[in-house]
Amino acid sequence: MSSPAVPPYDPLMSWPRVSFEDRMDAVEFRVGTRAHITVDGDSCRGCTTKSCVTACPANLFVPTSDGGILFNYEQCFECGTCYMVCNTKGAIEWTYPDGGHGVVFHRS
Repeated sequence: MSSPAVPPYDPLMSWPRVSFEDRMDAVEFRVGTRAHITVDGDSCRGCTTKSCVTACPANLFVPTSDGGILFNYEQCFECGTCYMVCNTKGAIEWTYPDGGHGVVFHRS
């Protein structure tokens, strides 16, 4: 029994290489009035790792001088990485944005 043949690479049938900046130009952020992520700054003050700061691909978490975190949900990619890496229970609450809001990707 032979394995199925792998089709040859065809550059016309694959996605072109696109820079991060060009990809972001193809993104529309439909910001809702309700934040889909909330951060409890008091809980963050006791955190020693601040993993959300380094893990967020949109760089939306900023440590403050008093040990807390500033967060801005308007440019969030909705990936949930911050929620997954947070080691302080209840510090980050993540839900999906309300219908019709959030990130919309366009193929260009």
